[in-house]
Amino acid sequence: MTAAQWWRGAVGYEVYLRSFADGDGDGVGDLPGLLSRLDHLAELGVDAVWITPFYPSPMRDHGYDVADYRGVDPVFGSDTDLDACVARAHELGLRVVVDLVPNHSSSDHPWFRAARSSRSSAYRDYYVWRDPAPGGGPPNNWVAHFGGSGWTFDAATGQYWLHLFLPEQPDLNWANPAVRDEFDAIIAFWLDRGVDGFRIDVAHGLVKHDDLPDNPVAAQPDAVELGAVVSTWETLEHRYDVDQPAVLDVYRRWRAITAPRDAVLLGEVYLLDPARLRRYLAGDGLDLAFWFAPLHVPWDAQRLRRVLADGAGLPAGRVAWVSGSHDRSRAVSRFGGGAVGRARALALSTLLLGMPGAAFLYQGEELGLSDGAIAAADAQDPIAVREGALARTRDVCRTPLPWAPGPGFGFTTAERPWLPFGARTDADTVAVQRDDPGSMLHRYRRLLAVRRDTPELRAAPLDWLTDAGPVVAYRRGDAIVAANCGDAAATLALPAGAWTVAFASRADAEGGDAGDEFPLAPAEAVILRRRSG
Repeated sequence: MTAAQWWRGAVGYEVYLRSFADGDGDGVGDLPGLLSRLDHLAELGVDAVWITPFYPSPMRDHGYDVADYRGVDPVFGSDTDLDACVARAHELGLRVVVDLVPNHSSSDHPWFRAARSSRSSAYRDYYVWRDPAPGGGPPNNWVAHFGGSGWTFDAATGQYWLHLFLPEQPDLNWANPAVRDEFDAIIAFWLDRGVDGFRIDVAHGLVKHDDLPDNPVAAQPDAVELGAVVSTWETLEHRYDVDQPAVLDVYRRWRAITAPRDAVLLGEVYLLDPARLRRYLAGDGLDLAFWFAPLHVPWDAQRLRRVLADGAGLPAGRVAWVSGSHDRSRAVSRFGGGAVGRARALALSTLLLGMPGAAFLYQGEELGLSDGAIAAADAQDPIAVREGALARTRDVCRTPLPWAPGPGFGFTTAERPWLPFGARTDADTVAVQRDDPGSMLHRYRRLLAVRRDTPELRAAPLDWLTDAGPVVAYRRGDAIVAANCGDAAATLALPAGAWTVAFASRADAEGGDAGDEFPLAPAEAVILRRRSG
């Protein structure tokens, strides 16, 4: 990894700040807690840490409703705490990526309060307002990700405001040059504070069609959920409210600010069609974009192979691979739970970490965590609380990280954390796994070390070794990555050469010769390297 464009081939780690580590004992993860645990990330072997929003916020969507884009919410600490985290991360060789939420602000933001005060406010056009439809009611048929209409009526001014998420998250108007100027200044502000880039929330959603026409009704409602959204979103074809061509103009403008500072623009472009995602990564758009399809695929070799091939076909080196996030059920649970789910999740991580591009781990993946059990009375996600959709709550993947045995699992000294731990055990903790050479934590450390020490996995072209059957395998120069994605033992015929096992999801399989045909148990994954000489 060169100093310039440091993100190419990097491995990042998502810190969901509320649930990572609590430094002041109030039950909520914060910046002092993060500072105290940054060594864990350096020891794990990642290159960058992405921190979810820490800005002042009423927390109706846990920080993704920003009331001040230049501050730190007291629940997370202070400006000094943030600066200390950035400085310590840099000392440890970690880059720092912060969340930027440009699609919408909080309704508590001074911009929106001013905009709502009068139609003649200088800030009115910072947001999207429209008169009621001729017969009354919302201006069009757009809906919100979290359910219900995408419009809320403001009786004081007689117009509706647009919100593709909660009503308290009004969408900003990116057709207004003043909004663009504001965010230019916000980006420069954080770069001056030492951050190394931005993860851009809802990166495909900023710009809307000028005329705000009705979206067509979906001929076949998409069964794929975005995070934990309710079903109304899938009833429409989102032709006019997201993924508009002019959104790329925003990122071209930002690149002029970030590129001279060697800062990354990483987009949450939640599009599962690679053809639509491609244009965000062509030319001078985003530097990286997440490829979210692996979060939606079942444990099926052919479908996994297709998702990997689709991502590999995107512009080289500009995909950020993920198998988990704070919006989706954890891979261990998606793939069956227990030992089986953990083995499958590690196998998927092995396949993803060998692919061209960057990769991000979601906190707890390195421990093999499954979803936490959350009772209805403990739910915090607005989807569950407001819409009653507990079965789709995102809380299950947001439970606090268990650091050590004992009360509070080393996460907090408070009597209760902000969200229950969800039936964690001592075996789930960092401390116990650190002392167990056979633990999931040690497997992830080894996996990241092998990726780092194998240049082919960052630079060599990708060639598929299998196009059918239970084994998904590809070659990158003198390295082979393979996983048995079936339910029975299988073998992989190897190309000519002397191959050794550099990494195996079963630690006892490492270090030996691979032979001509390598046997793989169900859900076993390996990285092989060709021995020179």
